[in-house]
Amino acid sequence: MDHDVPDPAQAPPLAWGILGAGNIARRFATEIPAHTAATVVAVGSRSQERADDFAATFDIPVAHGDYESLVADERVQSVYIASPHSEHRDHALLALAAGKPVLVEKAFTRNAAEAREVFAAADAAGLFAMEAMWSRFLPHMAALDRVLRSGEIGQVVTLTAHHGQWLDVAPSHRLKNPDLAGGAVLDLGVYPISFAHQVLGSPETVTAVGHLAETGVDATEAVVLTYPGVVASLTTTMLAGTRNDAVISGTAGRIEIAPTFFGSSTLTIHSTDGAVRTIEPPASAGFAYQAAETARCIEAGLTQSPVLPWEETLAVMRTMDEVRRQLGVVLPGEGAAAS
Repeated sequence: MDHDVPDPAQAPPLAWGILGAGNIARRFATEIPAHTAATVVAVGSRSQERADDFAATFDIPVAHGDYESLVADERVQSVYIASPHSEHRDHALLALAAGKPVLVEKAFTRNAAEAREVFAAADAAGLFAMEAMWSRFLPHMAALDRVLRSGEIGQVVTLTAHHGQWLDVAPSHRLKNPDLAGGAVLDLGVYPISFAHQVLGSPETVTAVGHLAETGVDATEAVVLTYPGVVASLTTTMLAGTRNDAVISGTAGRIEIAPTFFGSSTLTIHSTDGAVRTIEPPASAGFAYQAAETARCIEAGLTQSPVLPWEETLAVMRTMDEVRRQLGVVLPGEGAAAS
């Protein structure tokens, strides 16, 4: 078998509360009940009307018009944080203070300093916390790890990964709004950066160039990460739809991941002798795998996932901090993007 990922439907049941009622919350509310043994028992929004509409759409029993009521709800066993990046720290701390484990949408927080606060609170409370970097848990990523560990492509020399979407939004939209921690790197760039960390670890150097949106957040960037004998080249933009593939090249061949490296994808391995083989992992309901991992970890009494431990999220945050520092992006309320 080319992948080794447990079936999400076999994970323990878990009663979720969703904090936030935006688009990504809608995907979570759709996929988790459909593909796992978990249920969504409550949703919380800043508006009772919006919470009611969301609950009615997804057949959720309870709608809360504020976040405090959601995290205090005794029916909720774990909280999925789906608010804008600017609020992740505060909302995660709110849930943890109420005794609830958290799955926090990526990017985990605005910067590494905020992420450390959340993990410190989880550690002190003995509660599970994890970044919702859903792609880390997909079957094709397990297949990739297996190929890399086998040595089939030899010593890795280069890695490239791209994520670009044409997002024609107004300056007030959260993607361009500095007050909501907008910008391409936190929303889109987190995928290729996290991918490079997954394959290669923390880089020795980070170099970033790019362009800013009219609101001062980053719109497009190219990032080069260096490691001993290895270079990773990553691009991100919210101004154009790019090829969202990735290629890992080594001394004995290369692995192409397409069409979308962070979604369910085919791996094509090209050997230097001309041989080509493909790995077709099963189609995956993306968000179900991270929710299943959360349920397994909570049942096992873990505070962090061995697949995506706290230090890994912190390392990715430190790299993104450095990218934003070099681009000159500082978000309101965070001060310097301390790492």
